[in-house]
Amino acid sequence: MVKVLATDGMDKATAAKLRGLGCELTEQFFEPSELAGQIKGYDAVVVRSATKVGEPILDAALETGRLKIIIRGGVGTDNIDVAYAQDNGIEVRNTPNASSAAVAELALAHLFALARHLHEANVTMREGKWEKKDYQGVELAGKTLGLIGFGRIGESMADKAKALGMNVVYYDIIGPTPAGAGFEFVGLDDLLARADFISLHVPKSDKPMITAAEIAKMKDGAFLVNCARGGLIDEDDMLAALDSGKLAGVGLDVYPEEPPRNEKVLKHPKISLTPHIGASTSEAQSRIGEEIVEILSEKFGL
Repeated sequence: MVKVLATDGMDKATAAKLRGLGCELTEQFFEPSELAGQIKGYDAVVVRSATKVGEPILDAALETGRLKIIIRGGVGTDNIDVAYAQDNGIEVRNTPNASSAAVAELALAHLFALARHLHEANVTMREGKWEKKDYQGVELAGKTLGLIGFGRIGESMADKAKALGMNVVYYDIIGPTPAGAGFEFVGLDDLLARADFISLHVPKSDKPMITAAEIAKMKDGAFLVNCARGGLIDEDDMLAALDSGKLAGVGLDVYPEEPPRNEKVLKHPKISLTPHIGASTSEAQSRIGEEIVEILSEKFGL
């Protein structure tokens, strides 16, 4: 019997399918010290973003050699030491197709929120205030959206933005992509200078890619959205730009630490905040589950 550990929760339908295929499924989160002891007895581990699978956890798994695969239910795998796992014969997979539309829609929702002050008005209305004159916004139609990173999520957002009448330009480190046909590929500096709205769709990096230097190249009053990975934007530089008016607003779904503790970020009126819910739609969770079942069925011949 294949033993599967799901540490960050699992869609009920997916859990039922795996059990129906004969898997022994455990759904439980473990702190790192506990996970090191537990992981030794499983053939497969399914994680989301909360569980970190680094070298010490993998070393514990290697003591028995039972663990054959780690699946990240989502796009990125930066919470897993992929190279170390693969070097030691443990396969690492993710579900890159399942949540693209959901994340793109959330990033677009932040654009709407920022453009029309929804995040601010929702709060002040509940406080009994009627600040109609303070919330003159801008329309998305006719504005330029700059996408930094043009994978599946960037492509999905580009299509949606185009349908709204936005002009879309994109930059990707690998250069123009076939998926970018119909959209303009530009250099990063050109994108920063031209875009009214900028949305990040790149993997986690060791240091922020948006700092004071990049912000200085943006239009005065530009909007910035990050639904990709925490730490891509230097928070101090971002806050300074918001306070000076260089940035008109920022939308965040991801943070350097989660939950975030930076009170200046949490309480800033020009920041639209969501708690890392990019893939949190019923449709995305169902698709993620289907991919997980397919991967495990293929791996273990279920």
